[in-house]
Amino acid sequence: MTKQITDQLRTLIGNGVLAVGSALPSERMLAEALGVARNVVRGSYEYLEKAGVVQRNGNQGRRVRAAPARRTTASRSAKKVAKKR
Repeated sequence: MTKQITDQLRTLIGNGVLAVGSALPSERMLAEALGVARNVVRGSYEYLEKAGVVQRNGNQGRRVRAAPARRTTASRSAKKVAKKR
């Protein structure tokens, strides 16, 4: 169940439904809305925190973080070539 919630939240964040900087619902509110135990939602939020997708702000809740820039394969190859020179 935790994986399903995590995947759904990732999709909402990826599609921009949950924009960067927007607050996520509290663990209690989301658990009640989905009809699951609070620890299931907590596990999902913790996974997203470790992945760098959301950020916890103490007692102020969690917010969506800016997506880290992804390197392309071409840029990695170019850096390897540049290092060899």
